[in-house]
Amino acid sequence: MIEKVLCMVAVRKPYLLGHAEIASLYGVERQTSQKWKTDGTLAEPDLVISGNPYWLLTTVLQLSVDGSREVTEQRLAEYEASISGGYRADPEAQLPVIVGIMEVAKILGRDKQTISRWRHRKQFAASDYELSGSPLWLMETVVTDATARGRAIVQVELERLREGERGFQKPRGRRSMSPAARPRRSPLPRARTFTSEQTGEAASFLAAVLAEGHSVVIRPQRQKP
Repeated sequence: MIEKVLCMVAVRKPYLLGHAEIASLYGVERQTSQKWKTDGTLAEPDLVISGNPYWLLTTVLQLSVDGSREVTEQRLAEYEASISGGYRADPEAQLPVIVGIMEVAKILGRDKQTISRWRHRKQFAASDYELSGSPLWLMETVVTDATARGRAIVQVELERLREGERGFQKPRGRRSMSPAARPRRSPLPRARTFTSEQTGEAASFLAAVLAEGHSVVIRPQRQKP
């Protein structure tokens, strides 16, 4: 008798974090992680999936390099244990395509509500990640599940994702500027008042302000009797 042996191959997934995971890793509030992103302390997201930013663990650990923020061994171990099959991906390496509900809906030609309904009814593959309250899947997980269930796949959308035309993964090798390296904005110009006889001067002032990237609000003033 020939015995059949089922071999289970663990899916490898890059360690990925959203704001909630970053905050937990550093023992701070979620708002602090969001502030780090806003002020440039935290690098640009490695991925933006379904409109939400995510970072590789190797990128996030750069926050502790200067010693002002600490990641304890216990918190790091707890995070890594939460991602089954996780590995530390090099930010320069080619990453697998990871999708959220918005991208899944496009792949399957459905709306987001349908995907959410399938998920809640256990009629869709379990997510590979649950990050910051959002489910994420490796694209191959979605394809395998759809094929097994006999669901149609929109090949055009699938190829766009595979070819990197999704617009939510930053180009490899690019880094956000540090706060010190960012160009300073010029101060706002002082408000000025012009009379009807100063149209030429007013036009020159308006052109100069717009050229600096500022917007202009024009308010007519009534002459005092």
